[in-house]
Amino acid sequence: MKLPEIKRRVTRPVNVGGVVIGGDGTNPVVIQSMTNTPTADAQATLAQVRQLARAGARLVRLAVPSQADTASLGEIVACSPVPIVADVHFHFERAMESIAAGAAKIRLNPGNIADRDQVLRVIDAANAAGVAIRIGVNEGSVLGRRDKQQLARDRDRPLVELMVEKLAEYLEIFDRAGFERLVLSAKSHDAFTNIAANRAIAKRWDYPLHLGVTHAGTVRTGAIRSAASIGTLLSEGIGETVRISYAGDPVAEVRDAKELLASLRLAPRQGAELIACPTCGRLQTKLQPILEEIERALAEIELAKPITVAVMGCVVNGPGEAAGADVAICAGKNKALLYVQGKKIRTIPPEEITQAVLTEVRKLGK
Repeated sequence: MKLPEIKRRVTRPVNVGGVVIGGDGTNPVVIQSMTNTPTADAQATLAQVRQLARAGARLVRLAVPSQADTASLGEIVACSPVPIVADVHFHFERAMESIAAGAAKIRLNPGNIADRDQVLRVIDAANAAGVAIRIGVNEGSVLGRRDKQQLARDRDRPLVELMVEKLAEYLEIFDRAGFERLVLSAKSHDAFTNIAANRAIAKRWDYPLHLGVTHAGTVRTGAIRSAASIGTLLSEGIGETVRISYAGDPVAEVRDAKELLASLRLAPRQGAELIACPTCGRLQTKLQPILEEIERALAEIELAKPITVAVMGCVVNGPGEAAGADVAICAGKNKALLYVQGKKIRTIPPEEITQAVLTEVRKLGK
């Protein structure tokens, strides 16, 4: 039985250096990430951009808080394998310099630039250069910049309502300037708020949405918050580009975004998919270190086609998973059965499991 596919919403398409975000629902959800190197160090930043691109990022964002950062941007843009997004917050000069340096897109928060004329100058420059702009709100930006009168007025209003209202204020500026190459975002560290805010925005406007979770934390907490929030929205057809944010190595962000999209059938799975049993009390083999070893090795193998690998520890679910996987192990006491494409190949000792699995994966993945 064919499962129903996710019906994605139709939005305005926004071209970011040749990568199209949004459209009629047929363009891929765009994975992006952000470097954590000093942008002023062009070589270190380029090295990380290339890492992220190899991992599957189609856009990479760079922080440009200083003039030294934007001074390096031209070299980075010229050598980058993917379009570069400049992350601008408080200084309109950095936005102008980023556009001049060739950034394909800038992230701009109009609320952080007090002079409205400066905002309009940035919009005009982006329009002339064909540069896209992401504008957005998050929980902190809505709650953190209000005077006493606003605090009294908004005390009992829902946070999502305030976020949508603030975004509407920003959009009015761009509407008056006739600027349409916009991507919108609304973020919170709280998954429930994130979901509600993006549902409301998707219902009200047809601009493409950038999905993310602000201050998501480490991989342990961030993965759960991101899966709950971003996964829910994507399953409803909402979201045209995503960044999973972690405190740490940004390559992990791209890896997990790919897994999330593949799990929802919004992207083809690349490389090997590892299926493993939950290691309950029926185990008779120490499976955890074997699983970790196989997972590390699979991440390094380049495959011409997707491969499913199942590593199971007992006869309850093992034979069924083995029958459906390309390469499988069903482990028992002091031995394991190796399966390839549903056929039992041979019995091997536990210490040979990793090598046997990798050998068969390489054969099938050529």
